[in-house]
Amino acid sequence: MNTVYAWLVVNGFIDSEKFRQIFAWLVQAAKNQGCMLEIKTNDMLLPELVMGEKHLLQGQRLPQFVLFWDKDIRLARLLEKLGIRLFNCADSIEICDDKARTFLELLCHDIRMPRTIIAPKTFRTQGYPKLDFLPGVVKTLGYPMVIKECYGSFGQQVFLVHNGEELEECLRFIKNRPFLFQEYIAASSGQDVRIQMVGQRAVAAMRRHHAHDFRANITNGGSMEAYEPDAAQLHLAKQVMEILSLDFAGVDILFGEGGEPVLCEVNSNAHFVNIFQCTGVNTAEEIVRYCLERIKEVKQI
Repeated sequence: MNTVYAWLVVNGFIDSEKFRQIFAWLVQAAKNQGCMLEIKTNDMLLPELVMGEKHLLQGQRLPQFVLFWDKDIRLARLLEKLGIRLFNCADSIEICDDKARTFLELLCHDIRMPRTIIAPKTFRTQGYPKLDFLPGVVKTLGYPMVIKECYGSFGQQVFLVHNGEELEECLRFIKNRPFLFQEYIAASSGQDVRIQMVGQRAVAAMRRHHAHDFRANITNGGSMEAYEPDAAQLHLAKQVMEILSLDFAGVDILFGEGGEPVLCEVNSNAHFVNIFQCTGVNTAEEIVRYCLERIKEVKQI
């Protein structure tokens, strides 16, 4: 049986132990399942794929699939133009990377989300010289109110404002970066559920809790415990995976006033070291197994 050859595409400008650990686990999981997963960085790949001309790749071994662990959407689309199967696909990564896009994609489906107002677009040199739109936002959402930058990770670009002064201060800090105004779900303050999905299957889940912060992220000092999602939470996670055409993701769910699930956000490249430490489930093994099964299905058609 021939060894499956694949690429793990990562960002060449991020160098941290947490990322290196994830990449090592994925490579080892692939090896365990008879797959050679070679790490390729975006800064090295793009010059090799000049204009996406296939003849320039002659003599280079192309992968049977790509595990795309980056947010370089242009590179993802270029690889797809070359006919290479990506997990996750470029569209799904792009949607999940932008919280406004995620909200818009899910808006017309039966997905409970916090009431959300997308901030009006401004430009780099303008910022927000006038704030005439803020009274309408406050009237709709009230205080406290959550402000989320559209691009960000680990809860670092998420803010809670309690009054007009804090709101205007937050906007001055964000400047021209795209962001959302969002309803504060008080019942879920400092707690949420992360469900690690692979395909339509929940492979692991944990409840995160922070006693002193409205954000439950472990990176911000939260605690975690293994968790068994209920039927409503699982249904929500599966809906999100299907609507966004995701192969794998971390789906974060809040608790509504009556305990009902409220979608917080979706992470297409969710880190899985914490959930392994919490549950003992190696998500890397599950992701690689899923990719190999999908590739095998295509060959059989």
